[in-house]
Amino acid sequence: MDFVLVPIIVAAILMVFFVMGTVRVVPQARRYIIERFGRYRTTLQPGLNFIIPAVDRINSRLDIREQVFTSAPQPVITQDNLVVNIDTVLYYQITDPRAAVYEVANYLQAIDQLTVTTLRNVIGSMDLERTLTSREEINAQLRTVLDDATGKWGIRMNRVEIKAIDPPATIKEAMEKQMRAERDKRATILHAEGERQAKILTAEGTRQQSILEAQGDQQAAILRADGEAKAIDLVFQAVHRNDADPKVLAYKYLEMLPQLAEGDNNTLWVIPGELTRAIQTVTEAFSDQSPAGTRPQASQVPAPPTDPGADAPDALEQDREGPDDGPRALTGGAHPAYDVAATLDQAAEMARRAVDDAKADAAAAEHGGAPGDL
Repeated sequence: MDFVLVPIIVAAILMVFFVMGTVRVVPQARRYIIERFGRYRTTLQPGLNFIIPAVDRINSRLDIREQVFTSAPQPVITQDNLVVNIDTVLYYQITDPRAAVYEVANYLQAIDQLTVTTLRNVIGSMDLERTLTSREEINAQLRTVLDDATGKWGIRMNRVEIKAIDPPATIKEAMEKQMRAERDKRATILHAEGERQAKILTAEGTRQQSILEAQGDQQAAILRADGEAKAIDLVFQAVHRNDADPKVLAYKYLEMLPQLAEGDNNTLWVIPGELTRAIQTVTEAFSDQSPAGTRPQASQVPAPPTDPGADAPDALEQDREGPDDGPRALTGGAHPAYDVAATLDQAAEMARRAVDDAKADAAAAEHGGAPGDL
């Protein structure tokens, strides 16, 4: 009985091993290359597959997803005889597993060597400056060459990128100096442009300010002139409308004379020749109309000498030789010089009194009384 069970157990074990060797489960995005007696038989797809044990065997297990391959830095000589180290990154995908296994012995090594040779051909036709600024052009040429070469290997090149381009240390230092010089140049230009714009704006502002000030001064002068003209016109109309007599005009003439001596620096002032005539007119007019004992007489005003040629030279000479501590008055008329200041004060006082009396007479006349009743 035991001898019967042993062969059954052995057969069962062999059957289990046979089944295990026959069934193959392929994961997703994987491909298995099957050889039968050393020859390519088929490519197993993802899922459950069956093979014949001891007859079929798995040669290669391939991943058909997109792969990334980074090559080591490769020294490349540029057209201007400078050595640069270039790192590249390749993105590829296996499209034909059978070709990837049987058309090339090691596709990664083949791609790496093809990339190096292509880089040397492309970079050798460019100088350093163009190499640093033409990465897109280099990438396009690399991809074109690699696609043509790897197509028959069952590999598709999706992207080719240059990761780094490292020039020599001396070239880096020179490039940094050049960069700093360019930046300093741009900074200087921008600073100069800023100063230029600032000066232009300042000049424009000054110009506008000057124009506005000139226009303001012009308008102010016009307004002042208009005001003075209107004031003069009003005074002129008032004088003619009220029919001022010579007494009022002489009084206003004497009232304005003290303003001639205003000012701290006035040491010499000239009295017009009409002064004595105005004084004489005012004093004679008011003295003739004044009642005795109520109004100042003309005798209160010092009369000029009757003989102009007798005392005038002495009086003028005495006035010229006097002290310089006050203003000196020179008459421009035909009468001799005398104490003009006292005469002016007296005449002004007489004129004011005469005006007050005239106002009183006018008020009395309006009420029906005789002049001098109020």
